[in-house]
Amino acid sequence: MKRYIAVPFIIMSIFLSSCKEPAALPDRNAEKAEVEMAIRNSIGWAKDKDLALLYSVIAKDSAFLQVEPRDRVVRGFDEFRLAEPFWMNENFRAVRYDIRDLTINFSRSYDVAWFYCILDDINEWMGEPANWENTRWTGVLEKRDGKWVLVQQHFSFARE
Repeated sequence: MKRYIAVPFIIMSIFLSSCKEPAALPDRNAEKAEVEMAIRNSIGWAKDKDLALLYSVIAKDSAFLQVEPRDRVVRGFDEFRLAEPFWMNENFRAVRYDIRDLTINFSRSYDVAWFYCILDDINEWMGEPANWENTRWTGVLEKRDGKWVLVQQHFSFARE
């Protein structure tokens, strides 16, 4: 008999625990600004060759993936870092970048964001242009330990 008396109390406590106020969602505008800053820092670091800035917005693990326009896929942070000698070479100079049509979307839990934009990445190699112009750039970021980091990005050139 005691077992039957306890059942309504168990059901009531389950019901009451499910009536909790839902967790407040983050401020979408603030999250969007943070994601946009991470995206911009992932390309803008090159102007001053600030590797610390770059690495602050890139996932530092084997899950990182970068697909480049000309048959190159970079798998993992360690492989990504292999480009350092090129970036830091005195013959490479970042001139400017421009991001257009930036579109950012979020998962329902606001811990994943994905984006699309058109990128002009204007650079020089040995004084000659080395640009990516009208480049389609898409990517995915995750919020890890309170910071947005790129886990995947894809660059491509449109064909006429």
